[in-house]
Amino acid sequence: MKVMNWRIERTGYDQNQITSYGNRFLTGNGYMGIRGTLEEYTKEQLAAVNLAGVYDRVGQGWREPLNAPNPLYTCLKVDGEYYRLPDKEAKKHSFTLDFRHGICSRKTVWHTLRGDVCIESEHFADLCDPHIIRMKYAVKTKFHGDIEVLTGIDADVWDINGPHYDEISLQEEDNTLIARATTHEKGDHVYVTEQVTVDFPCEMKTKSDPLTLQHRICFVTEPEREYCIEKTAAVYTDHDGTQAEFLAGEAVRADHAGAYQTGKRRHCEAWERLWAVAEVQITGDDEAMYALNYSIYHLQCIAPRHTDSLSIAARGLSGQTYKGAVFWDTEMFMLDFFLYTQPAVAKTLLKYRIDTLPGALQKAKEYGYQGAFYAWESQEGGYDACTDYNVTDVFTGRPMRTYFKDKQVHISAAIVSGIMRYVNTTGDDSLLTEGGYEVIYECARFYYSLLTKRVDREQYEILDVIGPDEYHERVNNNGYTNRMAKYVLETAAALLAYQAIPHRDGVNRQETAGSEGGWQMWAGRFEEAAEKLYIPQPDKTGIVEQFDGYRKLEDVSIEEVRGRLLNEKEYWGGAYGVASHTQIIKQADVATWMNLFPQDFAKQIMERNWNYYEPRTEHGSSLSACMYAMLACKCDNPDKAYPFFLKSANADLSDGGKEWAGLVYIGGTHPAAAGGAYMTAIEGFAGIYMENGELKAEPHLPKNWSEMRFHIWALEELYEVCVKRPDELQTSYTVTLHKVSG
Repeated sequence: MKVMNWRIERTGYDQNQITSYGNRFLTGNGYMGIRGTLEEYTKEQLAAVNLAGVYDRVGQGWREPLNAPNPLYTCLKVDGEYYRLPDKEAKKHSFTLDFRHGICSRKTVWHTLRGDVCIESEHFADLCDPHIIRMKYAVKTKFHGDIEVLTGIDADVWDINGPHYDEISLQEEDNTLIARATTHEKGDHVYVTEQVTVDFPCEMKTKSDPLTLQHRICFVTEPEREYCIEKTAAVYTDHDGTQAEFLAGEAVRADHAGAYQTGKRRHCEAWERLWAVAEVQITGDDEAMYALNYSIYHLQCIAPRHTDSLSIAARGLSGQTYKGAVFWDTEMFMLDFFLYTQPAVAKTLLKYRIDTLPGALQKAKEYGYQGAFYAWESQEGGYDACTDYNVTDVFTGRPMRTYFKDKQVHISAAIVSGIMRYVNTTGDDSLLTEGGYEVIYECARFYYSLLTKRVDREQYEILDVIGPDEYHERVNNNGYTNRMAKYVLETAAALLAYQAIPHRDGVNRQETAGSEGGWQMWAGRFEEAAEKLYIPQPDKTGIVEQFDGYRKLEDVSIEEVRGRLLNEKEYWGGAYGVASHTQIIKQADVATWMNLFPQDFAKQIMERNWNYYEPRTEHGSSLSACMYAMLACKCDNPDKAYPFFLKSANADLSDGGKEWAGLVYIGGTHPAAAGGAYMTAIEGFAGIYMENGELKAEPHLPKNWSEMRFHIWALEELYEVCVKRPDELQTSYTVTLHKVSG
């Protein structure tokens, strides 16, 4: 078995890394994400416990997910003086993430007038109980010291567009600290409780002010003896039911000395069960294996295992950027990881889309369309959090009109694609009868209502859209959008030809279509529309035009366009962006189309388009690189794919990622890039695919990879997969697909 280092460790203290470490050292369990910050940090250092799927809006600010009151807050006083970073310079400092088990730890030594004092701590979001956070905090001195540890709940919460709590109540009951916070918009409640245990004599008091409630633990140290404080905290919201407040209290009151170690052991065992399926082993490239499994770690941290209907935000659980909204990222970039490793989670992600169909129907109606137009930035109920002014002009400070919400119509096709990939990969068609049929039908009706036919042409067109390349708004016949619409129409027609589409309430479409002619008529309409929908074709040079008129735009290098910026935070797209009148694109567009439908193109055509579009791609989105990596694999060029794979896999390990769109901060983790790295490894390099209900592989390993090993679920069977590069006596790869269980 390949042995890998499962730790990220940084030594020394760099205040400039506070924000990036918050993302890089994140821990989570799907219910909440804990930013990788030190215990003494406050909102000034962006400390946060981010909650999945719970939102609030204040005034005209963007609606965003809640950060809970922080139960990890802890600081140290020695002989009456505070010792905490960044206020007091440390003699030694190290910060570590064990991403095999989702445990964040630190060790800091300060020099005092009477000698050194050392603290060591670790914390984790419990994988066995989604509501629980556990922490251990240990103090050791080289002298007899008067020590005070202040540990409790900090309700002075970091918010981007807050504050989100109108009322905060803090109290202590039987050694349990309790915070009750009431949201501004709907009056929802967040409950945070905590209890500490100590294994040494001390004086414990309670200290409170309007926004913090703390235990004051006072004791005198013996030299070189470790004094350990253990903490259990619980987080509940009204979304967890009418007993949420009671449950939050009960969750910590049963705590006892030694509970931390018991909880940690169970937590680690749960992580090992996940890695038994999810781990990818690579022989010949330790760097790639490390980065890939770190990417997988982040996907594991944000998987909503605690519910049967919830999706994943574009920035995961790393904070409030991108409004905590769900984008097409989930279906197109993250879903395949869960399909292959945790099919139940994949179903949960798609059930969210089924349950938010009413919101998609309402959005389509508001725009004058039929069917389902899904939210570009989806929050609960399918509410579209995307605004008409999503970018700020860096020169005027004024919001700029953008059309992401109005014109990125390809979002509905992403959901249909996800539903069908689930059915085809798992063999479980229950998702269709639980509302998937209806989603597909309504999405097809949406695209049908979008179609335009000119009097002098036989073909249908889709006009005035934005494709994956967001730098070019309101274009006609974006190839990716049209091809995805064709796929949805074909899929719906095929399903309708097979049977009537049922409502979730049991009433089928044959009974409700009425004067429109019933479901058989819709099957014919969808089929005809799919046949006549205009799909751009390669020109005489083999290039597929991204949208009508693209090739007539200024053909200029990325470097020259970048040189036209007057401010490094300028938005490149929109009406006046430096890229909008050029062929420079934000992210993979035609390349994404070719990845999804390689059967449409000869390999030579795909290669020509890779060579044409990649140099014109600014890669202004973390979603972009993996699509070029996967397309390069389809062109039998894994070594060309390799640097793009590493770019995706290292998205949260490397510094220098794009953190601004105009004046809007968009930093955080990049789960779509993590999912893209996994897709590239499994579907690109290992070449895994499904064909006619059978699992197959067509490998394309990079030159330095001699072997890959991993597990995947397919058609309710768990497979152990081994791909080996041919040696000098072989002419082809050795691929083993061994069924482990069913």
